[in-house]
Amino acid sequence: MDTLNGVSGFDKATFTEAHLQEPPVSIRLHPLKSGSIEMNTYGTVPWCAWGRYLHERPSFTLDPLLHAGAYYVQEASSMFLHSMVQHLFPNATQLKVLDLCAAPGGKSTLLAAALDTSCLILSNEVIRSRCSILEENIVKWGYPNQWITSNDPKDFGAIEGYFDLIVVDAPCSGSGLFRKESLALNHWTDNNVSLCSGRQKRILADIWNSLKENGVLIYATCSYSPQENEEVLDWLATEFSATTIPIPTDAYPGIVVSESDNHSMMGYRFFPDKIKGEGFFIAAVRKTQATNPLKYPKTKTAAENKGVLLLKDKLQPDAWSCMENAEGITALSSAHRQDYELLKQQLYFRKVGVSIGAITSKEWIPHHETALSIARSHDIPQVEVNKETALRFLKKEALESLQLTKGWYLVCYKGLALGWIKALGNRINNYLPKNQRIRMELPSELNNEE
Repeated sequence: MDTLNGVSGFDKATFTEAHLQEPPVSIRLHPLKSGSIEMNTYGTVPWCAWGRYLHERPSFTLDPLLHAGAYYVQEASSMFLHSMVQHLFPNATQLKVLDLCAAPGGKSTLLAAALDTSCLILSNEVIRSRCSILEENIVKWGYPNQWITSNDPKDFGAIEGYFDLIVVDAPCSGSGLFRKESLALNHWTDNNVSLCSGRQKRILADIWNSLKENGVLIYATCSYSPQENEEVLDWLATEFSATTIPIPTDAYPGIVVSESDNHSMMGYRFFPDKIKGEGFFIAAVRKTQATNPLKYPKTKTAAENKGVLLLKDKLQPDAWSCMENAEGITALSSAHRQDYELLKQQLYFRKVGVSIGAITSKEWIPHHETALSIARSHDIPQVEVNKETALRFLKKEALESLQLTKGWYLVCYKGLALGWIKALGNRINNYLPKNQRIRMELPSELNNEE
């Protein structure tokens, strides 16, 4: 802890005492799906209207509402991004947004909830093995304007002046996680701080060209080290045309406002002895450097066959543009079709828009994404189940107790969809993706809830 002496806001005695306490548990509610949540909360996260503190950590895996995307389990300090976005982009529409280091999806789902659905949000994760959990969480959140890429930061540099907002929650030494993750302390060294600082600068240099003139970069770490925070901001101001953007914090007296030594770049520090949350640092800077105008490729939309037109009925009426691929039909906003044609030349896409499913000569075969999408049609047949049946569905068990006429149904718990089943008359097939099934055993005392 001696390495933190002199850091703005650090108090060794209270800091040490806070690390002897259990970390608070917090969730962030989905703006459109959270009406059925009944949790033992004790307050709202001050800087995020959708954030809630819980009295204790429940078994989230055994809550069907988590699987339906009704809320996201997120550390409270990092929810300050919500307050920053609201201040920086009030009532903004049609923004182009990049969450560069997106897995497991906390900040990406926050951005989707905080911004207008006309905005396009790219959630990127360079480590392919981490993309699966990112995709799972974004599918649960259900916003069709949220796409997933898996690219190195330097790949974005070729897309000059494209993004209005880039969020970089940079890989760091992790000192802000000492209380929450005890193993982080074992891996922390001064040398690792220096290595992380160098990596952070390389990442920012790689993506800077893709930020448009007057665009905003939000930089964050879960580190207390000035070398990874204020010094990186000073480096940005020295190397590039970057100016600081003040963020109001008067309503949140526990947040410590800091300034970098050379350019007075403002940052915001979160200490666990001053707020209900973990260690965190975040700052916003504006790019004042001019960029060349983007040239979008000319696109020709192929005529849509009857099958595609039929599948559009599975979504709420909107200006959808559909594409056929190996998995079936994918729908995206027509307003974002040109963006896709531009970006696919440089980026590897893991998910675009919402996958509706496939059409065969006999029927529509729905995709799991459609079940959880906020754009899904309200006219699709549903079957409401109790908690035990919902969990058995999530374990990918057969639901033979249901009496249904033949056809496709959404399995719903408290009005929220979990996935698809198909009633065949003599049996019911469970179409939950295998990689998303619950693997833990259900408790024997599980109560049936009506």
